[in-house]
Amino acid sequence: MFDNLEGLLAITLSLAVPIIAILMVFISEIKKKRRDTEVRLALIQQGTDAETAKILIEQQPKKNDKYSNLRAGFILVGIGLGAAVDALIGLSPKHNIYFWLIIAAGMGVGLLTSFVIEYKLTQKERQENTPQ
Repeated sequence: MFDNLEGLLAITLSLAVPIIAILMVFISEIKKKRRDTEVRLALIQQGTDAETAKILIEQQPKKNDKYSNLRAGFILVGIGLGAAVDALIGLSPKHNIYFWLIIAAGMGVGLLTSFVIEYKLTQKERQENTPQ
């Protein structure tokens, strides 16, 4: 009898977690909008212009990082190469610490490669944008 309850509980909880996560995101966005509105109204009541209050409340746009995809790609390639090296060498089973060390080393190689390429691309852009 309890075997069925455990399965039912597992299914219910596995379905409830994403639903609750989505609801929490919506609730936090609604609270943020309310808080921003209250702050904007308080600024207007103290004599600030409505447009100025809106500008003060707006969040600054995120910095456009044009190399984020390149960086993520090299990290994933590094992880794949680390796993491939581990599989070829056959050094460690999956539960061993050496497996994770080889994966981390692959990530490090991927980040270093990404850094070198980003550095060269930014240097090239600076040379092209510098008036001569």
